[in-house]
Amino acid sequence: MRMKALSSLLLLGSLSFGQTGQTNSTAPSSIKLTVADAEQMALKNNPQISIAKLLALAQRQVTREVRSNAMPTATLNVTAVDSHEGSRITAGGLNNPVIYERAAAGVNLSQLIYDFGRMHNLVASAKYREEAEVASQQATTADITFAVDRAFYNALDAQSTLDVAKETVSARQATADQIQALTNAKLKSQLDLSFANVNLAQAKLLLLDAENRQAASFANLNNLLGFEKQQPYLLVDELATPPAPATNAEDLTAAAFQSRPDLIALNDRYQAAERFRRAEHDLNRPTISALAAFGDTPVRADQLTPWYGAAGVNLSLPVFNGFLYSARAKQADFEAKAAQEQVRDLRDRIARDVQTTWLQSTTSYQRMAVAQQLVQQANLALDLAQTRYKLGLSSIVELSQAQLAQTQAAIGNADAQYEYESTLAALRYQTGK
Repeated sequence: MRMKALSSLLLLGSLSFGQTGQTNSTAPSSIKLTVADAEQMALKNNPQISIAKLLALAQRQVTREVRSNAMPTATLNVTAVDSHEGSRITAGGLNNPVIYERAAAGVNLSQLIYDFGRMHNLVASAKYREEAEVASQQATTADITFAVDRAFYNALDAQSTLDVAKETVSARQATADQIQALTNAKLKSQLDLSFANVNLAQAKLLLLDAENRQAASFANLNNLLGFEKQQPYLLVDELATPPAPATNAEDLTAAAFQSRPDLIALNDRYQAAERFRRAEHDLNRPTISALAAFGDTPVRADQLTPWYGAAGVNLSLPVFNGFLYSARAKQADFEAKAAQEQVRDLRDRIARDVQTTWLQSTTSYQRMAVAQQLVQQANLALDLAQTRYKLGLSSIVELSQAQLAQTQAAIGNADAQYEYESTLAALRYQTGK
């Protein structure tokens, strides 16, 4: 009996229940990628960046369009007319009915002189919208950067989980093979073998889930980097020791109010709406403009002179248009007020998001230390369970529980680390850094 127990102990002593170092099996074609590399690649290739830039350039042209209304306008006209003798336009409205045969060329000029500030407010409104579009471009850059950071750390977590799953399958396969040998030698029961095979099947399921999660996370990262075809990556975490989170949220909130590009864009849109509101109220005021025309008539009827020229000043004063201008002014008032409320709403949401993200970062930082302690305790428990099982002092159930706890602790440790790094990225995004 003692010889049988000794043989069992020697066979179990050859098992490799312990942990193995994590390795990254990567195809030779894999692209080595850090989070900084991923950010630069996304900012270069992601179409959302190009879209935001093009929209900002388009808005700049809108500003030029509005400003052009304050500049002189010159139009060259070339006219040739032949008519039946004595023809007169006698229908169609109030007009000069006389038609003269002629061929002439001339220039018409017009220039806005003064409109009591309406044009100035329209140009200012367009300029604020241009600045808002530039800030929106910066907000898009921040959105893409944050999305890439989050996808990168999620992929790192999936990659680490896959490594743990592979190690778990390898270790439990070795355990199952050795217990199979012991069972065949009548040194272990069929129950031990069944539990070992159950543990192996669970590890294989974990591996399948980990492979699927890694593939999905890499597909998401690949999309954010701006590639249609899937690329294999070797992700490298250069942040060996993540920094501690900020000590309070008040300073972070103040920084967010100053730096968040989406808030800057919304403030600019409010200023644009306010300037447009003023411009709409100026519609009821007079408009003063200068007009001029001159030209030459080389072919003409006897009643016409060989050249013509005239200049004048026109004062246009709205009298009644069915309350159109007053309705437009009230519409602009409501829209400006709505834009102001949108700014206030975003400030409230920023304060909330900064506070919750800061709390998440603090909790995640604390979870890292606890997760590391859990790994140490799980490794120790597994070592003790292996020793007890080798000595015949415990059942396969105790060993299985220790293996499961060690696997969960290893996965939880990776989750805690990359979750914290992801919350740091979220905190940078929320504060506009």
